[in-house]
Amino acid sequence: MEFGLLGPLQARIAGRAVPLNGPRQAKMLAALLLDANTTVPMERLVAVMWDTRPPATAVRQVQDAVSGLRRNLVVRGAPASLISTRRGGYEIHLAQGRLDLLEFDHERHLAEQQTVPSGTAAALRRALARWRGNALADVPGRALEIDAARLNERRAATHKECLAIELDLGRHREVIDELTALLHTHPFDEQVAEHLMLALYRCRRQGEALRVYERLRRTLAGELGVDPAPPLRELHQRILTADPALTAVPPATGPSPTGPWATPPQSPAPALTGPDMAMPVRQLPLDVPDFVGRADALAEIAGLLDGSAPNRAPVAVVVGGPGVGKSCLVTHAARRACAGFPDGQLYLDLAATSDEPRDPAMMLAEALRALSVAGSAIPSSLSERAALYRSLLVDRRMLVVLDDAGHADQVLPLLPGADGCAVLITSRTLLTQLPGARHIDLDVLSPAEARELFTGIVGRRRVEREPGETEAILDCCGNLPLAIRIASGKLTGRPAWSLRVLRERIEDESRRLAELRIGDLSVRASVELSLRLLPQDAVRALGLLGLLGPHTLPGWVVGPLLDRPDGEEVLDLLVDASLVRLVATDALGEPRYRLHDLIRTCAVELAASLPAEDKRDAVVRVLSVWLELIGYGTERLPAAGLLTAAPGSAPRRALPRPVVDRLMSDPVGWFDAERDNLLGAVKLAADRGLDELAWELAAGAATYYDHRCLYQDWQHGHRLALDAAEAAGNARGVSVLLRGLGQLHIYQDEFDLATRTLESSLTLCRKAGDRRGEALTIAMLGTVSRVQGRDDEALERVEQALAIAVGEGDRHMQAQLSCSMAVMKLMQDKLDEAEPWFATALRQARTLGDAHRVAVVLRRFSRLHDRRGDPDEALRCLGQALATFENLADERCAAYTLLEVGRVHAGRHDRDRAAPALERAAALFHRHGDRQDEAACWQLIGDLDALAGAPHLAHQHRGRALRLWQTIGDINETNPPARPSSP
Repeated sequence: MEFGLLGPLQARIAGRAVPLNGPRQAKMLAALLLDANTTVPMERLVAVMWDTRPPATAVRQVQDAVSGLRRNLVVRGAPASLISTRRGGYEIHLAQGRLDLLEFDHERHLAEQQTVPSGTAAALRRALARWRGNALADVPGRALEIDAARLNERRAATHKECLAIELDLGRHREVIDELTALLHTHPFDEQVAEHLMLALYRCRRQGEALRVYERLRRTLAGELGVDPAPPLRELHQRILTADPALTAVPPATGPSPTGPWATPPQSPAPALTGPDMAMPVRQLPLDVPDFVGRADALAEIAGLLDGSAPNRAPVAVVVGGPGVGKSCLVTHAARRACAGFPDGQLYLDLAATSDEPRDPAMMLAEALRALSVAGSAIPSSLSERAALYRSLLVDRRMLVVLDDAGHADQVLPLLPGADGCAVLITSRTLLTQLPGARHIDLDVLSPAEARELFTGIVGRRRVEREPGETEAILDCCGNLPLAIRIASGKLTGRPAWSLRVLRERIEDESRRLAELRIGDLSVRASVELSLRLLPQDAVRALGLLGLLGPHTLPGWVVGPLLDRPDGEEVLDLLVDASLVRLVATDALGEPRYRLHDLIRTCAVELAASLPAEDKRDAVVRVLSVWLELIGYGTERLPAAGLLTAAPGSAPRRALPRPVVDRLMSDPVGWFDAERDNLLGAVKLAADRGLDELAWELAAGAATYYDHRCLYQDWQHGHRLALDAAEAAGNARGVSVLLRGLGQLHIYQDEFDLATRTLESSLTLCRKAGDRRGEALTIAMLGTVSRVQGRDDEALERVEQALAIAVGEGDRHMQAQLSCSMAVMKLMQDKLDEAEPWFATALRQARTLGDAHRVAVVLRRFSRLHDRRGDPDEALRCLGQALATFENLADERCAAYTLLEVGRVHAGRHDRDRAAPALERAAALFHRHGDRQDEAACWQLIGDLDALAGAPHLAHQHRGRALRLWQTIGDINETNPPARPSSP
C-alpha cells in the first residue's frame, strides 16, 4: 500500500493503482495525506472541497465523500482502520514508508543530523528521489494549490541546498546541468546564478560564467529595475580578474552549511502514543500576538522545562498580583516549549479567583477526557482519578498548564509525577507546599517594556508625536499590563484623540480613584476609567455579561442580553477596550470571548445596580436562545428525538436564520464547542429559580450527551435541573429528568437504580397524562427486564409501549419499538414471528429517512439471518450498519455492531476474523464504561481460545469477563444481568 503527493496524486494497493471516484474523493485523499497521522478538521476539508462559499450541506457532503473514499480503499485491500473518524474531523494512518511526503521529511531530518557534508548530500539526494513531478499536479482546487506551492518550494530549497553542498565537495561538473535548469525555473534567484557561475568557472568555462551574469543583470534591470546584489557583482569581478582562490575547493569536512540553501530545523516528531490516546493533546490557549519583554522570566521558565538542564524543575509556579500578566507569560512560554513535549500539552483553568473555584475531581475528569478516557471509565473518587491520570502520563512527555490556582490542595492531585512531564502554574499566592516547585515572582513591566507594549497597540507615529504624554500615561498606569492595554485600547478605538486627551483624563485622581497601582495601586481604577468612557449600552452589556458566569462565550450572547440586533457591535467596543478578551476560535470558526476574572467581578458589581426585573429578563432571553439552538441542533443529530421530551412552557428565542445556519453547519461540532455552556446555562437557570428553563435545557442536551457518551455531563446537568424542578414542584420537569437519568443508569449497568428512577418517572407521567413520556419510560423498563432475563415481562412492556406509540402517532417511537418487538420474538426463538417485525421496523425507519435507525435495525436483523444459517447475509447487514455508525461517529453503536460481527465469525469458529472485531468492540465498551458488553466480548474471545487449543488464553480472557460481571453484580442489589444490554 503506497500513497503519493510529490507528483500526481497516487494511491496503490497490492501493486495496483486505485482509481478514485471523481475529483471530490481525490481532494479528500489529498487533504488527509497532507496531514497524515493528524486529525484534519472538518472546516479544513470543507475549504478543500469548495473554492467558493460552501453550501449548507457542506459537512454532510464531506462526510459522504470521505465515507466513499474509505469504502473504495477498503474494497481494494486497505485496512478498515486506514481512515478513522475523529472528533471534529478525520485522520489517515500511515507508516513512514507508505507515503512519499513522510519519506521526504524523514530523509530531510536525517540530513540535518549528519555531521559530514557528503552524508548530508546523500540524504538530501534520497529525499529528492521521492519526487515524481510537481506536487498534486493533477488535483484542482485553490486550497490545495497553496499546499502544493508550499511543497514545491520545499523541494526547490532542498535541491538548492543539495547542489550547494555538492559544489563545496568539488562536484562542480556534475551540478552544472541541474543548476542551469534551476536558474531557468527561478530566473531571479541570484544565489543559484552565483553557484552556476562558480561551477562553470571551475570547469574552465569562464566565458559561459560571464554570460550567466550578463543575462541575469539584464533580466533584473528589465523586469525589476535593479542591479545584481553586491555578492554576485563581487563574484563577477573576481571571475574577470581570474582570482585563483575561486578554483580552491573547500575541504569536505565539518557540518552542513547554514547558508541560503539550508532549511530551518524541523521540530521533533511527536512520540508514539499508546492506544488510549488517539492523538497528541494540544490545549494551549492562543498566544498573545503583541507579547513584549519578560526575557528573564522566559529564560528562567525555559531552563526549568529543559530536560537536559541541571536546574530543571518539574513544577514551576508563576506568582504575581492581579493583572500582572501571569497567564500571558505562561501561555507564551508554554508555546515556545512545545517541541520539548511532543506528546501534547494539557491546559486546565482552575478558576481560583472566580466565584466557583474548580474542584480537583472535576478537573481530573476533564483531563482524563482529553486523554481519551470517557463515560463511566472515569473513576468516581478523587484519589482514583488522580492515580489513573498519573498512570496515563507515566511514559509520556507532556506539559501541563494549571492556570489561576488558589492553593496547594487544588493543585496536588493534578501533578503528573512522571519524569518526562512538566507543570506550569499561575497563582496569586505562593504555593510553598508543592514538593520541588520553583516560584517565579512576576512584577509589573519595566519602563522600556511598558513603552513597547503601549507603542505596539497605539502606533509608533502617535507615540513619537507626543513622547511626554506617553510617559505620563504609562506613569499613571503604573506599568501594569492590564491597565496599559485598557488605556491604549481607548486610544486605538478613538484615532481622532490626541494622547493629551487621555493623559488629562487619567491624570485626575478623582477619575482614577487613586487606585491605579500595585498594593495601594489597584487594577479596578483602570476598569472604572474604561467604563466611564464607554457608551452606556456597552457598560450595561458588560454588567450583564458578568451574570453569565466564568465561561468562554460566543459573540451572539450580547444581542439577547441587550435585546437589540447589533449586540456584536457593542461587544466590539468592549473588546477594543480590553474589557472582554477574544481568547480563541472554535472548530466552526466562531470567535470565543471571555471576561478577565477581575473585570467580571467589576461587571457583577455593575449589574447589582440594575433593576432585578431587567437582569432576570436579560438572563431569560439568553437562555431562551440557548434552548432554541439546542433544539435545532438536536434535530440534526443521529437518533434525534428519542431522548428529547416534548417542549414545555419555557420561552424560546431564535437568532437570525443566517446565524443559525452558520452555527449549525456542523451540529455535533457546535455542541462540542458549547459543551461548557450547556451545563453553565442549566446552572444559571437553576440558580435564578427558572425551573422550566432549567429542565428543558438539561433534557434538550441529552441526545448530544448520548451521542458523545458524556455521562458525567449528562448526570451533572440533570441533577442540577432536577433539584430546581423538585424545589418548584414542577412534576413534568421531574418526570422527564428522572427518565433521562434512568436511561443513563442503564448505560452504566446500574439496573436496580434505573428501575427505581424509571418507576418514579412513570408514576409522574401517568398523573400528568404524558402518554409519550409514559411509552418511553415503559420501553426503558422493558430494556431492564430484558437485560435481567425477565423475557415475558420485557415483552409485555414493549407491547404496552408500542400500543401507546401507535395511539399517539409517534412514528419514530414505532420504528424503535417494532425493532424491540422483533428482538423479543427472536429471544423467544420465534424466528418466523420476528421477521415481519424486523421488516416493519426497517420500512418505517427508511420512510422516516432516519439513517441511524436503519442501521440499528440492520444490526439487530443480522441476528435473525445468522440464526437461520445465513451468516453471509448477516455480515452484509452488519457491514452496512457499521459504515453508517462510523460515518456518524457513533462509537457506542459501532461497538455493538463489531460485537455482532465477532459473534457471527465465532459461530463459524473463525477466530482470525472474530477476535479483531471483538477486541475493537471491547476497547470501545471499556472507553465508555459499558462493563456488560465488554464482558461479553472477552467471554466470546475466551471461548474461541478454548476451541483453538489455547487454554491459558482462554482462562485469561474468561477471567476478565468474570471480573467485569462481578463488578456489575456489586453495583446492583440483584444478580448480574443475564445478557448484554444490546442483543
